[in-house]
Amino acid sequence: MFAAERRQLILEMVRANGAVSLRELARVVQTSEVTVRRDVRALEAEGLLDRRHGGAVLPGGFTRESGFPQKSHLATAEKTAIADLAAGFVEEGEAIVVGAGTTTQELARRLARVPGLTVVTNSLLVAQALAHANRVEVVMTGGTLRGSNYALVGSGAEQSLQGLRVSKAFLSGSGLTAERGLSTSNMLSASVDRALVQAAAEVVVLADHSKLGTDTMFQTVPTDLITRLVTDEPTAHDDRAATELQALADQGVQIAVTGASGGAATGSGGPAAPGVPGTSGTDAVPARQQRRDVPLPGPRRQVPGAAAGLRSATALGEQNAGAERARVADMRRR
Repeated sequence: MFAAERRQLILEMVRANGAVSLRELARVVQTSEVTVRRDVRALEAEGLLDRRHGGAVLPGGFTRESGFPQKSHLATAEKTAIADLAAGFVEEGEAIVVGAGTTTQELARRLARVPGLTVVTNSLLVAQALAHANRVEVVMTGGTLRGSNYALVGSGAEQSLQGLRVSKAFLSGSGLTAERGLSTSNMLSASVDRALVQAAAEVVVLADHSKLGTDTMFQTVPTDLITRLVTDEPTAHDDRAATELQALADQGVQIAVTGASGGAATGSGGPAAPGVPGTSGTDAVPARQQRRDVPLPGPRRQVPGAAAGLRSATALGEQNAGAERARVADMRRR
């Protein structure tokens, strides 16, 4: 395929979907991501699209949000792998909140098998995925229906979450950076997501690699409130995504990365996860202290043999002191 043909096809895909990942573009035009990245850069120079980390969007994409039909066809394999891995962090009998999004919808389909689970959500798609799960209780928020992503938003949704307390919140978004955290393109969605975060003891973000390094208009979760990120393996040439993952890990976020074949990367103590120096898949980064806890000093480290040596020195000192006292008494008697 000639460059002009590739670029025309890339442009048609972006116009049809609103946003497309480089990985998907490379698959469709049957070329490398390096070549696709070059094509996207050329199309951006002509003002026909905007580059975003890991993909391309229509011009003005910083404030633009794709609707559900477009999002549902993006990074489907990655979302499936992320949902499979994230479901492993949910335990029987837990109470959790699940936000709106196509990735969280995939997660909900897997949560239907967790007995005794209570799921609070503002997403009709999440509720629908759990509607026939006999052992899962679903609690819907109030609010106004936002048709583009089938989510309940507004003051009604936020007020229904007041006083709620659950163990974990599972959220997605439009972008994730170490500097700003999770963000989205819609103000109403961001407000509800912030209310969901306030209700949870831990926050788990589900984001495929194309969202890493992308910053959108409204912040939902600052980095210091994110407990864990579940994502897919960055591509070999995606240095920026790997750098972003490392920056998130440096700020205390636990990183769980799906393997290249869709499974989880090796657990703690195994080899480093692909593209992420110093991490090793699930729970690769040590868990942070609770945010309200003050770290306590650990026990003082003992040097092997130090205690025995101290006891020996003390005994020797006492023996010498006794000998001196006997010598002085003998001199007085003389």
